[in-house]
Amino acid sequence: MARGKLRIYLGAAPGVGKTYAMLSEAHRRVERGTDCVVGYVEHHDRPRTEVMLHGLEQVPRRRLEHRGATFGEMDVDAVLRRAPAVALVDELAHTNVPGSRNAKRWQDVEELLAAGTDVVSTVNIQHLESLGDVVESITGVRQRETVPDEIVRRADQIELVDMSPQALRRRMAHGNIYQPDKVDAALSNYFRPGNLTALRELALLWVADRVDEYLNAYRSEHQVSRIWGSRERIVVGLTGGPEGRTLIRRAARLAEKGAGGEVLAVYISRSDGLTSASPKELAVQRTLVEDLGGTFHHVVGDDIPASLLDFARGVNATQIVLGSSRRKAWQYVFGPGVGATVARESGPDLDVHIVTHEEVAKGRGLPVARGGRLGRARIVSGWLVGLAGPAIFAVLLNTVDLGLANDMLLFLAVTVAAALLGGLLPALASAAFGSLLLNYFYTPPLHRLTVADPKNIVAIAIFFGVGMSVASVVDLAARRTHQAARLRAESEILSFLAGNVLRGETGLEELLERVRETFAMESAALLERAGDVEPWTCAGRAGFGPPLRRPEDADVDMPVGDHMALALTGRVLPAEDRRVLAAFAAQAAVALDRRRLQEEADQAKELAEGNRIRTALLAAVSHDLRTPLAGIKAAVSSLRSEDVAWSEEDRAELLEGIEEGADRLDHLVGNLLDMSRLQTGTVTPLIREIDVDEVVPMALCGVPEDSVELDVPETLPMVAVDPGLLERSVANLVENAVKYSPPRHRVVVSASAIGDRVEVRVVDRGPGVPDEAKDRIFEPFQRYGDAPRGAGVGLGLAVARGFAEAMGGSLNAEDTPGGGLTMVLSLRAAGTRPEALPVGEPSTEPERQAS
Repeated sequence: MARGKLRIYLGAAPGVGKTYAMLSEAHRRVERGTDCVVGYVEHHDRPRTEVMLHGLEQVPRRRLEHRGATFGEMDVDAVLRRAPAVALVDELAHTNVPGSRNAKRWQDVEELLAAGTDVVSTVNIQHLESLGDVVESITGVRQRETVPDEIVRRADQIELVDMSPQALRRRMAHGNIYQPDKVDAALSNYFRPGNLTALRELALLWVADRVDEYLNAYRSEHQVSRIWGSRERIVVGLTGGPEGRTLIRRAARLAEKGAGGEVLAVYISRSDGLTSASPKELAVQRTLVEDLGGTFHHVVGDDIPASLLDFARGVNATQIVLGSSRRKAWQYVFGPGVGATVARESGPDLDVHIVTHEEVAKGRGLPVARGGRLGRARIVSGWLVGLAGPAIFAVLLNTVDLGLANDMLLFLAVTVAAALLGGLLPALASAAFGSLLLNYFYTPPLHRLTVADPKNIVAIAIFFGVGMSVASVVDLAARRTHQAARLRAESEILSFLAGNVLRGETGLEELLERVRETFAMESAALLERAGDVEPWTCAGRAGFGPPLRRPEDADVDMPVGDHMALALTGRVLPAEDRRVLAAFAAQAAVALDRRRLQEEADQAKELAEGNRIRTALLAAVSHDLRTPLAGIKAAVSSLRSEDVAWSEEDRAELLEGIEEGADRLDHLVGNLLDMSRLQTGTVTPLIREIDVDEVVPMALCGVPEDSVELDVPETLPMVAVDPGLLERSVANLVENAVKYSPPRHRVVVSASAIGDRVEVRVVDRGPGVPDEAKDRIFEPFQRYGDAPRGAGVGLGLAVARGFAEAMGGSLNAEDTPGGGLTMVLSLRAAGTRPEALPVGEPSTEPERQAS
C-alpha cells in the first residue's frame, strides 16, 4: 500500500489561524469530491473555527478516564476502520492522555500515513524539538510538548500561516483566541510584541531553510550543476591578511541589498603543513563574520582557485568577493593570481567582485614552505630542464658550428636554469650530463669520451665547477627562505599564544580547534590521567573522528608533563612542526588549569555569597528583631509592675501588643530559618497530590479580614506540591501584597488551569514595580522603594520563590492591568513530569485541560 501524504500548516504563534486554514482546505477538498473526515480538531470555543466544522464528517473521539477526569482523544482505530482518503488531525505535537494507543499524536499520524491515508495537520514553530532552547531564550517558556523536526521535514507540503504581531494582539484583545479573563495575562507575557516578532522571524527562517533543502534536493536529483540564484549567497575568500575585514564588511553590505542574503567566509589552507595566515587575524575575522550574521568555514585544498570555486558551487553561491592581489608587479610573471583565475573559471552563474583595499601591491610576504624546500613542481621542472636541455642543445649545435667556448656557455646556461628551478641535485645531473655531451660531440677527438688537449680538460672542469657552485647557492637560498618563512609563521603563532596567555581569552575547546585548523588535522584532544596506572580521560576535544582512549592511538601525540598529552589525528606531522605543537600543548594545559581555577573561583564566590547571607542574617537579628523584643519586654514589665493599677482596657491593649510582637517575631524567625535552609540546600519537599483550594485558604490566616478576595474554583486539577511549602509561599505573597495595597483595595487571590499546570495569582493595586526591578525584589534582604526598616528584613519573596522552585514550579512578577503588581505562582499539575515550569505560555487547549 502506498504511503499517505502529509500536509502541515505551520503557525508562527498560537492564534494565527492554522486550524481555520486546515478546515478551509478540507471544505475545498470535499467540494472536489475527496473523501475527507475530521480525525481530531480542537476549536477552543472560537466561533468562526467552530462554524468551519459544519458540513464535515467527524470521527467520534475516544473517551479516557485519567485521575478522576474524562478526556477526549483521537480514536486511531476508528479512523483506520473508516479508511478515508484524507484525515484532519489538529495539534501534531500534542501529548496523548495515558492509556491512549500512542504517547504522542504525531505517532498516531504516522500510523495513518502508513495505512495510506493522507493527513492534514497543524503545529506551531515553538513546538519543534530543535528550537526548544531558542524559543525558551526568546519567551522564557520551555515547551514540554514537542515534535521531532524530522517528522515535519518529511512532510510533502508545509504551508506557513502567518500574521503580524499587531494583528494577532488585536485578535487576542477582541477575545477571538482566549477567554476574556486570560487576555491580560497573555498580552503581558507570551503575546508581547517582541516575542511575537521573534517567533515570526524564526518561523520564516525555518520555512526558508526547508525550501532551500527542497531546492538542493531537486538540483541533486535532476543533476543541475548550474547555480540557481534563488537566494543571494555571497562567498568571501580570505587569505588571513588584514584585508579580510574589509572584504567581510563589503560582502555584508551586498547581502543586505537582497532579501535573505547570506555571507559565507571561507579560508583555504593547504593540506601539507602549517598555514601561512595569522591565527590571530583569522580569529578576529571569524568573530566579525559571525557578528554580522554570516558563517566561517575552513577548507583544506592545494589548488586554491579550484577549491574556492568548488566550495561556492557546493553551497549554491551567487557571488564571490575577493581582494585585489597583494603581489607586486614583478610577481605576476609566475602566474595570473587567484583573483584572475577565479574570475576566468567562474562561468556565467557566479559573479566575482574584486575589492580594493589598503594592502594592494604591498607584497604577499614569504610563504611557508610546504614539504620540500622548493616544492614538487619546481623540482620536477629542474630535472626536465637539466636532462632534456643538454640533449636538445646537442642536437641543435650539431648543425651549427659556434666553437667550443660558445657551446660550453650554452650548456652552462642550461645548468644554471636547472639549478634555479630544481636546486642542487638537478643541477649536478645537468652539469655531469652536459660535460659528457661536450666531451663526446665537441672536444677532439670527436665521438669519443677522451680529451686530447689538456686545455679542454680545464674548460670542462671549470664548467662543471661553475654548475655545482650555482646549484649550491640556489639550494642554500631555498633553505634560508624555507627557514625564514617557517620562523615567521611560528613567531606569529607563538605571539598569538603569548597574547592569549596574558589576556586569558581563549578557552580550551577554542584553542584545540585552533590547533586542528593550524595543522590541518581531523581532530585534536587533550588527554590526562591522575597517575601512571590510571586510565586516560579526555579533558577537551575539537573536530571529528572517534574519541581517543590513549595518546598512543593518535597519529601525533605531544606530552605535557607526566600525566597529560595533546593528541592529533589526521596525518603524521614532520619533526619541524613539533616545536610549534609543543607550544600549543603547553597553552592547552594552561587553558585547562585556567578553567579549573575559574570553577574553584566560582565555588569560592558561592561560599562568599553564603557568608554574605550569614552576615545579613546576623544584621537582621541585631536590628529588625530587636523592635518586637523590646515591645514585648516593655509590655510584660508594665504588666508586672505593682506601682500602676491597670484598667482592663489597658491590660488588654498590652496583651494584644505582646501577641502582635510574638507573631511578628515568629514570622521573622521563620523566614530567616527558611532562607537559611534554601541557601544551604537542605529543603527537601515532600511532594504529594492535593487540591489548591485546600491549601490557599489556610495561607490567609495571618492577614486582616476583608483584605483578601479569594477566587479558587473547586474544579481545578490537583497539583503535585509540598502542602507546607505551598502554604508558606502563598502566605508570604499575600502578606507582601496586603502591605503595599492602598486602603479599601482588597488583594485578589485567584487560581486557574493553563495547559498542564495551575497558576495561582496574587493581584494587588499598589504602586507596582518597574520592569528593571522585578527580578531584584526576589533577592534576599531586598525592600523595594522607601519601605521602612520595620517593614521586615526583605526575605518574604525570596523564600516564596525558593519554595516554588524546590517544588518544581516558578514564581514571577507581572504588571497588573490598570496598575499594581501581580505575583504568578505556577505549579505542576498532578501526573506531569517534574521539571521547572515557566510562566506565561498560553496553552493551545486550555479549556479541554481544565475540564
